[in-house]
Amino acid sequence: MIKAIAIDDEPLALVIIETFCSRTDFIQLEKTFTDTAEAQKYLRKYPVDLMFLDINMPAMSGLDFYKAVPQQTMVIFTTAHSEYAVEGFNLSAVDYLLKPFDYDRFLQAVNKVKDYTNVMNSKEESEKHLFIRSDYSLMKIDISEIAYIEGLDNYIKLHFKTDKKPILTRMSVKAMEEKLPARQFMRVHRSFIVPLDDVTSVRNKVVFLGSKEIPIGTNYVDKVYAFFKIR
Repeated sequence: MIKAIAIDDEPLALVIIETFCSRTDFIQLEKTFTDTAEAQKYLRKYPVDLMFLDINMPAMSGLDFYKAVPQQTMVIFTTAHSEYAVEGFNLSAVDYLLKPFDYDRFLQAVNKVKDYTNVMNSKEESEKHLFIRSDYSLMKIDISEIAYIEGLDNYIKLHFKTDKKPILTRMSVKAMEEKLPARQFMRVHRSFIVPLDDVTSVRNKVVFLGSKEIPIGTNYVDKVYAFFKIR
């Protein structure tokens, strides 16, 4: 079951979402809000998997609200203004519902959430692939192709072993670390995660991936040295 909340300053819009959720057997709508501050308080105590979030809110826009929410939480933006679509997808939204929308369009959006959740819950699949929201879409990444992962403020950049262009996505290094299989990857610095099988040597607080040098952070030295049995 996918736990969700809905946030919209129009009560009628929330009634529609409540009605559509009640017709959908895999969505459990926990609560609705007309006020973003109340929604923030709720989320601190009761995390959810999904938010239906109106963009045009009086106190704080839905876009700004989502930026402050942990990025494990999926979002479907709802709005009457199509000009917000691009910015919404820049924030890795699962989908964007343009008001007024019918149940078929709603179902199309939540089925994307369902498919993504099923994939993430598949252990076998998660050992081989990673799903990242980037460039307005959900991208399937072959884990074996990752050269290393670099943290850049509120974003991470995935670098690849081939000439494939790096992928930038809005996510913390910690969140990415939790997505990766621990026996294949290690965080060696607050800003870097490396694939263990590709480490060619470790010396002078540096991890070498062939000719690529990755610094080992002070707080990670003991863990890295213990793993590679360095004294």
